Amino acid sequence: NYSAGVQTNRDAWCYNPSRTSVEANMKRMIDFYNAEVDRFSEATKEKDRKSRETMADGFINMDPTKVSWSSSLITRIVNLKTGEFDAKKITRSMYRPFSKCWLYFDAMFNHRPYQMPKIFPDSAAENRVICVSGIGARSGFCAFIANALPCLDMVEKSQCFPLYLYDEDEPAENSPDSRMDSLFGESHQPVARSRTRRYALTDEGLEHFRKAYPGIEMSKEDVFYYVYGLLHSPDYRAKYADNLAKELPRIPCVPGGDRFRAFCQSGRDLAELHLNYETVEPYPLTLTVHGEPTLTDADYRVEKMRYGKNGKDKDLTTIHYNDRITVSGIPLEAYEYIVNGKPALDWVVERQCVKTDKDSGIVSDANDWAVDTMNNPRYPLELVGKVVAVALGTMKIVDGLDKKA
Repeated sequence: NYSAGVQTNRDAWCYNPSRTSVEANMKRMIDFYNAEVDRFSEATKEKDRKSRETMADGFINMDPTKVSWSSSLITRIVNLKTGEFDAKKITRSMYRPFSKCWLYFDAMFNHRPYQMPKIFPDSAAENRVICVSGIGARSGFCAFIANALPCLDMVEKSQCFPLYLYDEDEPAENSPDSRMDSLFGESHQPVARSRTRRYALTDEGLEHFRKAYPGIEMSKEDVFYYVYGLLHSPDYRAKYADNLAKELPRIPCVPGGDRFRAFCQSGRDLAELHLNYETVEPYPLTLTVHGEPTLTDADYRVEKMRYGKNGKDKDLTTIHYNDRITVSGIPLEAYEYIVNGKPALDWVVERQCVKTDKDSGIVSDANDWAVDTMNNPRYPLELVGKVVAVALGTMKIVDGLDKKA
């Protein structure tokens, strides 16, 4: 099985760097929605469903500061279905590359959850998914791995292939997969349901690769990382560019067991970089402090980063973090790693900011994630150096891939 990323059709409401804001926004929206259900129910007494469908248009309050409607939510109001807020449905999500936030993951208030409940059934479920661009993606082909619920546009119209699938309603009381270890601290205790976990790759899929490489010991995880390594090969992407533009990737067997093992190891190394980008050793950049030399926690607050200027051109070696801090010494080679149509560092500059959604008025403040979740007000600044290190490390691996093909 595989799945598209989560499509909420109300991102400003369902996503936020602040867990508290997600809770407050969703409670407010659900309360308003339920009030509309009650009002609509009263107005359509003794009406059949077809009549309710006709009446819904023009009756429902479309105020975008109260709710964000989609066809699925309008269908639910026609069916007079009420909602209920559940704090256990708030989980971490990979919203964009190198940009996590909190998500209210709920089949009723997410427009299309697709198959994600079988991949990330709850906030305690451990998994890894290789996300590739959807068919016809304008940003070009991309592959990026995530260990948190991916948004549909984490990679453009992402199609996500998991390491594991979860089967629910199975006895798993003593299984390690049912443990209640806290990933987020005492106040953000993950929720675990009774479930069993299995590899998503079928036995037949594993046998296909074993036949191609007789005598080579391999596991389903080996195949998973082989795929991730292969999808980063410039030779593979160039050779199958036409196919990758109009269909999901096909996975050939490279000739020779040694090459299979090499791609498998490269895939593991890339996954280690991309999944653990928050804990890698940052690239040593030059920090210039304007004004008082001593920085307080408040001085690390970011509103909107911007690149430096070299005449009329951008100076990509420099980022003005805020009025107090300028970062310089960024190697231009870091911009060679493109993910979802942009250099990896562009995603940091774009997403580590404060912005207000024009329709709902909801504020998304990256500093909330830094302070409340990461307990580190310097997180946005440190992320610059970390993603530079990830980009350089990625390109070092990628540049060696074609020698293995």
